[in-house]
Amino acid sequence: MSELAEGDKAPAFRMKASGGREVSSAALKGKPYLIYFYPKANTPGCTRQACGVQEALPQLGRIGLEVIGVSPDAMAPIEKFAAKYGLAFPLASDEDHKVAEAYGVWVEKSMYGRTYMGMERSSFLVGADGKIARIWRKVKPDAHAAQVLEAAAAL
Repeated sequence: MSELAEGDKAPAFRMKASGGREVSSAALKGKPYLIYFYPKANTPGCTRQACGVQEALPQLGRIGLEVIGVSPDAMAPIEKFAAKYGLAFPLASDEDHKVAEAYGVWVEKSMYGRTYMGMERSSFLVGADGKIARIWRKVKPDAHAAQVLEAAAAL
């Protein structure tokens, strides 16, 4: 599959999410949203990123932006993570990596000389028209919320 680019139609998705919710691209039709992919719940970088997004939620909500975090974790660790940090936005489980693959973020990674497949920390800002307005790859957790706010305000 070719890599997604800004201006492309965002891939469709439907996943179970924290708080007994379900998230889907169909339910977001006509609304702007941020779908962000993170490697693992309750790890330092993912926690900083999620807490930054949570802090920015009031401003993001004012501009009408929905936020969805996606990881390959099962629902149990996702629910614990959401509860521990009071994350109000939905965190979705993509255990089969279908959504990550559609967005091109299920990639080969390496750590300590070992190669494995994993989630690339990436974000996609999707406009109300369903097209990708902005893509961030290899996101820096601490700067993420500010970048999203700035780009979302320009939608």
